[in-house]
Amino acid sequence: MITDVEDFFTRGCGRCDRFDTPECATKLWSEGLAKLRDICLSADLEEVVRWGQPCYRHAGRNVAILGAYRDKFVLGFFNAALMNDPEGVLEKPGPNTQHADTIYFKEAAQVECLEKTILSYLNEAKSYAEEGRTPPKNNATPDLPVELADALDEDPELAEAFHALTPGRQRSYVINLNGAKKSETRISRIEKFRDKIIDGKGANEYL
Repeated sequence: MITDVEDFFTRGCGRCDRFDTPECATKLWSEGLAKLRDICLSADLEEVVRWGQPCYRHAGRNVAILGAYRDKFVLGFFNAALMNDPEGVLEKPGPNTQHADTIYFKEAAQVECLEKTILSYLNEAKSYAEEGRTPPKNNATPDLPVELADALDEDPELAEAFHALTPGRQRSYVINLNGAKKSETRISRIEKFRDKIIDGKGANEYL
C-alpha cells in the first residue's frame, strides 16, 4: 500500500493490481476525490495516509477518510455513533455495520452540492475530537452459532481466548460463521480460526 498521500490521487492506493493504471478507481473519480480533499483541507484537518487512503485528523484523532471503488467514491467518518446527521446523508457501508458513517458519491457534482453539509459534519466531528468524546462501547455478547458454542464447550483454551476478545472481535467471528449456509462449513472455519482466536485476533485480522 502507498505511504505518500499524493500517490493516492495520482496513482491509487496500491491495494490491487489496478494500481497506477487507467483502470484504478482513484483515476475514475479523480475530480470528485480532489474536491473532497479540498473540503477536508479547508476544514483545517491534518492529512495523513492510513490503510492506503487519505485520512484526515484533528486533535490527535482520526476524523474522516476518503475511499474509491469502481462504482463510487466515499467519505467516511470515524466515531459515527456521535454524529447527528440532520441531513440524512450518512449510510451504513454494510448490513452488519452498527452506525451509518459514510457518504456515497456517484458523480463529482454531488460533492459541490453537499459542500456545506460536509463542512458542517467535519466541524462537528472535530469538536468531538477536541473534547475527547468517544461513542459508548457496545459490550453486548453476540448470539453464538451452535457450532461455535459446541467448539467452546469442548475446547477450554479456545473458550478462554474467545471470551477474552473484545465484543467487536467476537462479532467478527459470529458474522463470518453466520455467512456460511452449511454446518460443515462453519465447523471447518472454526478449525481454521482457532489460532487467530488464541492470538487475540479478529476474523479479519492477520496473524
